[in-house]
Amino acid sequence: MASATVGARLWLLVEYTGAWPSHLENFELPEKISELVRRALERGIRPQLIRRPGKRTRPQEQGIRVLLAYAVGDRPWLASGVVAGPDDLDLDALVAGVVPESCILEDEPVFLVCTHAKRNACCARIGLPLARTLADSLPDRVWETSHVGGDRYAANLVCLPHGIFYGSMSQAAALAAANAYRSGEVILDRYRGRAGIPEPLQAVEHFARAHTGECSVGAVAVESSRSDGDVTVAIVRVNARSCGDVRFQVVVEPSAFTAPCGTACAETITTYRLVSLDRLTPVRYATPALA
Repeated sequence: MASATVGARLWLLVEYTGAWPSHLENFELPEKISELVRRALERGIRPQLIRRPGKRTRPQEQGIRVLLAYAVGDRPWLASGVVAGPDDLDLDALVAGVVPESCILEDEPVFLVCTHAKRNACCARIGLPLARTLADSLPDRVWETSHVGGDRYAANLVCLPHGIFYGSMSQAAALAAANAYRSGEVILDRYRGRAGIPEPLQAVEHFARAHTGECSVGAVAVESSRSDGDVTVAIVRVNARSCGDVRFQVVVEPSAFTAPCGTACAETITTYRLVSLDRLTPVRYATPALA
C-alpha cells in the first residue's frame, strides 16, 4: 500500500529488444534511444524500455516504436507512434498534456510487467511467466518493461494511462487486476497505489476505498491535505455507488513492518497506518430573511 512511484506522472515507453542496461540513466543504449531517454529525463518524464513478452530476437522494425502516457488528473491518455529518431517526437507536447503530432491516441490500456533482471533477479524470475500468461489473454496490450520501482514487490504490474501499480502479483491476480482496470475499476488486494501522487495521499485514497467499498478508478479524489510532522490530514471526496457523493477527513501516519524477504531487499518497509476516518456533514448556510 502507498508504494507507487511518486515521480511518474508522464511516461515514455520505448520498444527495444536488445539487452537492457541495469540503469537507463547510464545511457548504455543505441544512440537514438539514449537520446530519447536523456530528453525524457530532462523534462521529468519517466522513460521505460519495453518489449513483447517472450520475444528477445525479433528484428527492430523500421523506426522506433514509442508509447506516451499522460497519467495526470481524471482524464489521462495514452498515445503511440513510430518515429525515425528523437527529433520526430515532441516531448514538450507531452509535458503540456498534448498528444504529439507523430503519435495517435490509443483507445485501450496497456499493461507493463517488470522483468528487469539486471536490477533484480526476482523481477525476471516471477515477472517473465506472468507477462507471458497475461499476454495470452490480452494480446498486443501487454509489455515487459524495465525497472518500475519496488523490486521487493515483484511481480509488479503497471496499468496505463492512469499509472495504477500492483505488487506481489500471481498470474490469476494480474489477470483479475487487468480486467478490472479495463472496466474502469481497481482491486484493493495487492494495490500499491497510483503513480505521481505523494505516498501519504496514496494511503488516504486506499483507506477511503476500503471504507466505502468504492472501486471505480475516478470515484475517489483527494481535495486538500496538510501535514503536521509525520501526520497527514486530508479531505477526500468519494462518489460512491453505495452512499452517493460524500466527503471524509482521513488522517494517516507512517508505520513500518519487516520485509517479507527479510534483509535481502530491505530491513523494513515503510507504509501507513490509519489514525482516523470521519464522514463530514455538509454545511448548510442559512440566508437571513430580508426585512
